[in-house]
Amino acid sequence: MNNSFSVIDNNQSKEKIERTANIIFAICAFFAVFAVFSISVYMIISGIPALYEVGIKEILFGTLWQPNAEVPSYGILYVILTSVVGTLMAVLISVPIGVGTAIFLAYAAPKPLVSIVKPAIELLAAIPSVIYGLIGIIILNPLMYKIELILFADTPDHQYTGGSNLLSAVIVLAVMILPTVINISESALKSVPEKFADASLALGATRIQTIFKVILPSAKSGIVTAIVLGVGRAVGEAMAITMVAGNNANLPLPFNSVRFLTTAVVAEMSYATDTHKRVLYTIGLILFAFIMIINLILNKVMKKGLKSGTKNSL
Repeated sequence: MNNSFSVIDNNQSKEKIERTANIIFAICAFFAVFAVFSISVYMIISGIPALYEVGIKEILFGTLWQPNAEVPSYGILYVILTSVVGTLMAVLISVPIGVGTAIFLAYAAPKPLVSIVKPAIELLAAIPSVIYGLIGIIILNPLMYKIELILFADTPDHQYTGGSNLLSAVIVLAVMILPTVINISESALKSVPEKFADASLALGATRIQTIFKVILPSAKSGIVTAIVLGVGRAVGEAMAITMVAGNNANLPLPFNSVRFLTTAVVAEMSYATDTHKRVLYTIGLILFAFIMIINLILNKVMKKGLKSGTKNSL
């Protein structure tokens, strides 16, 4: 009789714990959703007024950024193009290197070397962005300036940037993206069932053929996820880019001093007032929209990965 009562009491206590845990989890989920909703509403409320005040065409398609002139201009087309071009160039550099490094670490590198390389990659991810900016100023910008002097020696009308240009920003972004691409790609490659590789090798394929024809296609959803997260890191970066890009709203050519969406907000928000400040909020809204689009792409990629994984398991 006592045992039956103890079993009932034990079940009741478990139910109370589960209900309490469910309530706590629901509260956490609510605050997460509320935070995203609040940020979205705030960005829309803050960013929309300048579109009506200045004009959508003037802001999104104007090429002249002179907010403090006698007749102010708030065109951010070059800033938007710089963010798009700079991010794409950084991804084109970092993805092949990152995926190749992930393949090497997962299937080719000896364990002693992996034990050295892996912590180094994790350290890259932990380095603050301002340190990347300092290294860029000290090492990369002088090197780019020397290259600029050689390439444009016969071009007297070229505006020299001292090495602070789009190319410097792209290289810094590419290095900052690398740890994300490498770590997630390696995890995706290692998650491919070993029976896939065994079956390929048993059919006579070489190790290289197995990696590129079997393992990489099977891990493509994880690799795409790594790329999308890398893009998100690149789009949202501000401090390092401010230090190496030159911070001028120009056409995004390799040796032009340029300005990204994030650096535009960081550089001028502290002293901006009235319409100027509202346009900076609009730039933040555009940046926010970019990041939301990237997140939507990531969710779609992850869902496709889950569906393909389910089909493979069946």
